[in-house]
Amino acid sequence: MEIPEELLARLRAGSGDAVAEYAQLKRPQLVVYVNNQLGYLLRSKIEPEDLVQEMMIRAVQQAAFFTQNDRDPFGILCHFAQECIVDAHRRLVTAQKRSAKRETPLGHGGGSSNSSKEGSGGGLINLLVASITSPSRALSRNDREFRMWEALADLPEEQREALRMRYYENMPSKDIAEKLGKTDGAIRVMLTRALDKLQKILATDSSTK
Repeated sequence: MEIPEELLARLRAGSGDAVAEYAQLKRPQLVVYVNNQLGYLLRSKIEPEDLVQEMMIRAVQQAAFFTQNDRDPFGILCHFAQECIVDAHRRLVTAQKRSAKRETPLGHGGGSSNSSKEGSGGGLINLLVASITSPSRALSRNDREFRMWEALADLPEEQREALRMRYYENMPSKDIAEKLGKTDGAIRVMLTRALDKLQKILATDSSTK
């Protein structure tokens, strides 16, 4: 659907009403996007439509972000959607794990303790986790987290899910393998290749500046 120029002009001027209108026009695509981004735990606890509604409210409240003319408006909505997904995960998954004392401490079975085995140093892992957990920061111009977020979006869904479970949910590779129906070795190879690809994308991006 082609977006009217008049609506885009008001959007670029930071109009909250314009943001709401634009988000409503893009709602079907946003529902698909959110559904594809949900992790296996969160998917059973909240509907994509509910997260899209939260995203629309947040986007209207922060309409000033749409005045950045070098950013695609739909991409900005996706960032807000990702932020809502992270918040929902903390609220509905992580908090419940803590209350039940089932949460794995960071560093036990997580990426920080085994990153050398999977082809990456701590710097890349820290940037990866920051991009997953603080997507609103990635809206800043010339921010490496924004480039990382874009690179993550280009990965196959299965690789994104494996990275999320490994470095955000701190799951050991054998548990990820069970969830995705693969062998432990296959998951380790997948994680290594995904991290290598992200590293190369970031390195290429830096060398062109």
